[in-house]
Amino acid sequence: MGAEAVMALMEASAESEPCVVSLDGNQAVRLPLMACVKKTQAVAKAMAEKKWDLAVQLRGRSFQRNLETFKMLTRLKPPRTAVEGTVPGVPRERVLQKQETLWGSSGGYTLGIMHAGAPCCGMNAAVRSFVRNCIYRGDKVVAVHDGVEGLVKGNVQEMSWSEVTGWVAQGGAFLGTKRTVPTVDTMPLIAEQLKKFGIEGLLVIGGFEAYHTVLMLTENRSRFAAFCIPMVVIPATISNNVPGTDFSLGCDTALNEITEICDRIRQSAQGTKRRTFIIETMGGYCGYLATLAGLAGGADAAYIFEEPQSIDQLVTDVKHLASKIASGGISRGLVLRNECASENYNTDFIHRLYTEEGRDVFTTRVNVLGHMQQGGSPSPFDRNMGTKMAAKTVEWFVDKLMEEKTFTTPHSSVMLGIVSRQYKFTPVQELKLYTDFDHRIPCQQWWLKIRPLLRILAKHESTYVHENAIAVGVEEQAESIS
Repeated sequence: MGAEAVMALMEASAESEPCVVSLDGNQAVRLPLMACVKKTQAVAKAMAEKKWDLAVQLRGRSFQRNLETFKMLTRLKPPRTAVEGTVPGVPRERVLQKQETLWGSSGGYTLGIMHAGAPCCGMNAAVRSFVRNCIYRGDKVVAVHDGVEGLVKGNVQEMSWSEVTGWVAQGGAFLGTKRTVPTVDTMPLIAEQLKKFGIEGLLVIGGFEAYHTVLMLTENRSRFAAFCIPMVVIPATISNNVPGTDFSLGCDTALNEITEICDRIRQSAQGTKRRTFIIETMGGYCGYLATLAGLAGGADAAYIFEEPQSIDQLVTDVKHLASKIASGGISRGLVLRNECASENYNTDFIHRLYTEEGRDVFTTRVNVLGHMQQGGSPSPFDRNMGTKMAAKTVEWFVDKLMEEKTFTTPHSSVMLGIVSRQYKFTPVQELKLYTDFDHRIPCQQWWLKIRPLLRILAKHESTYVHENAIAVGVEEQAESIS
């Protein structure tokens, strides 16, 4: 936002309307200042006059939906009307009604939920929201434990309202998760279990494995009729390496953990004087964590797979850091490296290089963060995003199951992601075209555009390319994901 504010000032003239620079999703937006002031005053006036409904309305539909979801999720038990077939705020025809399905059953829908991939914060919040939103509408939720392996073995359990109490604040994955994906041998067994438990819609929460799992099931629909059901992936991984979304559940919490650790390490380096720390982050081949943590932690460099480094560039970075420390500009150095940034220039090599080239100026230490990045309590951002995504998934399932009778098209198997400034359902088969399966990363990643800021703030010669911030109205901003 600071860089965007500078760009706004440079582009402004004496006739330019004053604006407010803010973030909407991952995109910088410029809002008219006076329109924001009038909107804020209108909300304050409505609250002073105790016109609560008007105050909520003035905040936009997004705020209204969040408030309704909050009221529903905080109930100790589902309302009696959900069992009787009527739910406040939900049309009668959307409760406990459905058309003939593959299994020929009647009543509420039976929706399945499972994990795939490594655990991360925000998974439990999404499960809690999905379970309660479904039960609130009169549907049944069956949970698969231990990912694909659990589904193959039939480790499935019906979930109740009270079973997910307190899950929103807990990290990890209470349902259990593994990195296993379907194989040729397990496909028939998965189809058998889906039919056995009458699952009419499947939600998979997880990382690249979840995306890969749903993609494989979708591509085998012609062989197994049980796969002809609506399926959704909610991306959840600290690596943030899933195509079809700018943010994944868990990556914000992991970024907070890394930033906090970097702050502590920086204090140690400053106390010792003239010391540089090399920190290795997780993320596989995706450099999101190293880049964003480098920006947040004031790193002098961040090495990632997406931007290959030559030995000359590495030596230049060492000399640049040494000159800053020798001149008294700084008393410590902080260098981040993604775990798969380079096969040859690994963390040990970087450590030895900085130790040798900077031996007359600073000392060097290494810190490999490891799996502590996956732990901790979910951040408010991850909790809220998981809750919202699960609620939107339920709405998508209901719409699909009520409007369609067959599910063989690409649009019945989707990834729910945040793309720029909105939630978006994208067919997984479409995303396949934009995926680097060898390195398990999307072919295009938005955060690469802000990497020049890291070098600029570390006093390197670099150029920040304008992110094409857009000017939006206050009403449009009110409908955003934030």
